[in-house]
Amino acid sequence: MADEFDLEALVHLEQTFYDAGYADGFVHGRIHGLIEGRALGREKGFEIWEEIGFYEGFANTWQAIYAKHGHNDQRALHHIKHLLDLISQFPRINPSAAAVTYDATEEIDISKLQRQIRSRYKALCASLGVKPTLRAVDVDSTDEGVQSMDQQKQVWKLEEDARRPTMQGLSF
Repeated sequence: MADEFDLEALVHLEQTFYDAGYADGFVHGRIHGLIEGRALGREKGFEIWEEIGFYEGFANTWQAIYAKHGHNDQRALHHIKHLLDLISQFPRINPSAAAVTYDATEEIDISKLQRQIRSRYKALCASLGVKPTLRAVDVDSTDEGVQSMDQQKQVWKLEEDARRPTMQGLSF
C-alpha cells in the first residue's frame, strides 16, 4: 500500500487544481472574448461607417450642386475630389475575415486614414463657408418610430415679432 501512495503529488495538490482551473478558465474566456469582441467590433464599425458615409454624402451633394449651378470654385472642387479619393481608399471588408484574398503587404492604418478624411472634410467646409459638424440626431420617438408634430423641434418660431413692422400687416 505504501508503494501506491505518492507523497509528491500530495505536496503539489493545490498547484494541480490551480492549473486545471486556469486551463478551463482560459478556454472559457477565449470563447466569451471572441463573442464580445465581435459585438464591439460590429458596433464600432457601424459608428465609423456612419461618419465616413456622412462625409461621402456631404462631398457628393456639394459636387452635384457645383455641377448643376456651374460654380467653378477650384479650391472647393479640389477638396471634394481629394475627400472622395480618401473615402474610396477606406477598407470595405474585414481583412481577417477574408484572409484568403488579403495581402499583408498592403496594411492600411485605419485611424490615420480616418484623421485624414476628417481633416479634408474640415478643409472643404472652410472653403465652402460651412460650419463643420457631425451630430447624432436626438429623436424622442413613439413606439412606431414616427415623430408626432408636438415632438418635433421647431427651427423658427412662427409668432409675430411685435418689434418689426410688416408691410400691409402681413405676418410671416
